[in-house]
Amino acid sequence: MKRIWTTLCMGFLVCVMACGSVWAQATAQISGSVQDPSGAVLPGVEVAATQTDTGVRRTTVTNESGHYVLPNLSLGAYKLEAALPGFRSFVQTGIVLQVNSNPTVNIVLQVGQVAETVEVQANAGLVETRSLSVGQVMETARIMELPLNGRNAQELILLNGGAAQVAPISGDGASGYTFKGRIVISAAGGLGTSTEYALDGIRHIDPYDSLPLPLPFPDALAEFKTEIGGQSAQQARGSQVSAVTKSGTNQIHGDLFEFVRNDLFNARNFYAVKGSTLKRNQFGGTVGGPIVKNKLFFFGGYQGTTIRQDPSDTRSYVPTAAMLAGDFTAFTAPACNTRGQITLKFPVVNNRIDPDLFSPTAKNIAARLPKTNDPCGEVIYGQRNLHDEKQYVGKIDYQKSNKHSLFGRVLLTYLDDTYAPDPNNVLSGVQSGTSNSEHDKAYAFTAGSTYLLSSNTVNAFRLSYSKTRQDTAPLSTFDAGEVGSKVYTYLPKVMSITVTSGFSMTGNPRRLRANLYQLADDLSMTRGKHQFGFGGRIAQARTIGETGDTILPSYTISGDVSGSGLSDFLLG
Repeated sequence: MKRIWTTLCMGFLVCVMACGSVWAQATAQISGSVQDPSGAVLPGVEVAATQTDTGVRRTTVTNESGHYVLPNLSLGAYKLEAALPGFRSFVQTGIVLQVNSNPTVNIVLQVGQVAETVEVQANAGLVETRSLSVGQVMETARIMELPLNGRNAQELILLNGGAAQVAPISGDGASGYTFKGRIVISAAGGLGTSTEYALDGIRHIDPYDSLPLPLPFPDALAEFKTEIGGQSAQQARGSQVSAVTKSGTNQIHGDLFEFVRNDLFNARNFYAVKGSTLKRNQFGGTVGGPIVKNKLFFFGGYQGTTIRQDPSDTRSYVPTAAMLAGDFTAFTAPACNTRGQITLKFPVVNNRIDPDLFSPTAKNIAARLPKTNDPCGEVIYGQRNLHDEKQYVGKIDYQKSNKHSLFGRVLLTYLDDTYAPDPNNVLSGVQSGTSNSEHDKAYAFTAGSTYLLSSNTVNAFRLSYSKTRQDTAPLSTFDAGEVGSKVYTYLPKVMSITVTSGFSMTGNPRRLRANLYQLADDLSMTRGKHQFGFGGRIAQARTIGETGDTILPSYTISGDVSGSGLSDFLLG
């Protein structure tokens, strides 16, 4: 039995110490020592830190060596106080805590009455003496005022040293499985997928591709810190980006915004035959404040983005009336071919063929294609895309007591790309290389608890669930069975066919569900001059994906038999 218990304890210790990416805090701490004017340490001094925006107060008592630690403090401006009978009270203001900051504030108490106060105002930056990390903080002012393409706060990471974009914004439709609007960033020479992201103290990563989940829009983001070296064991996984959502305070605060791009504001390009038709609107707002002052606070925000633009011209070639009658002479003439006159191969003779040799299925498909009077079979059409984005942010902070604080945060992101085709043209809705309708959603829920077990022991707990879901649904037109092909059809009303130098209809339904469940706990203890930290994270990822690429069925006609894709298509 002793051997079993020893094995279990060692296994647990190894699991905790070997955790590849322990959760990163979205908090800070203040530590230091308290002495009298002669330099002797003062145990038993009550030290309190009060967040000036919310009135939330945290207290501790110096230990036998005169040291104190106030860990897991929320970000913001603080007032630090210290009091001991026989000494004047000490008050220091202007202390601003940022993400993962750990300033040391040493206090000297002067002899006198407690009613007397020595006040210090710390306007200068506090010296960081306990952390070796190399990084940079992006606070609210820079997040709000620096120019951002699309107001994507992730771009600010590129301003830090050692960070570079290694791939364009993901989710451009190339794979169909990755969430749009994210940038692949390499920090400190690592892979683009090795940068660790945390939001409000818990991992903020899509388990499918190891890229970050969408971050809150700038107005809802308090600050974030990028660290590329010297991190503590809590970060542990290469470079680290720690972000924090804004919280409510004792004062009502908020904003409204709208950013507009519209062709009405633009001059026509010198070489363009007509002006731009782009209409892009990005709008929203935030509001935060107290529900119960000094106790319960709320924060909420919304951002919407709409993009509307006339479709660009797409060129395709379909069978003409002459071709359907078996006459390919105009289609193969030099006027329709950059390589000059074409002579089709057997069974086509003198670029003519008996229409009775045509495939009934091919003729049924051709009857559904748009008609053209162009002798080369050219048709020009557009595919209008309706792009809509929405993001909702909500957060509740509750100071249950001087020992216990709680918070809950929800982040919802929706991306919709809907195509509005011409109902009289099946090609305008099922075009090669594009998805007909894509609906992406990302959910991130986090709850946290910070509890003071004693004046020198603090426990922080996080519980999180995140999910991404992506659905690509092609436009309903017709399937192979409807036009006479006796094959199994995986998705009704969807046809997938590509004719070389002709036309293309593609329909690739896809869906992906990526779920991440997380539970993390962190314990901080002060013993003498030493601070000990223990923590771990348990996570489970569940991902399921489905694609119809290979089972629609899908037809590709290359033109290798007769010398032309359209003639091979009609011949079946």
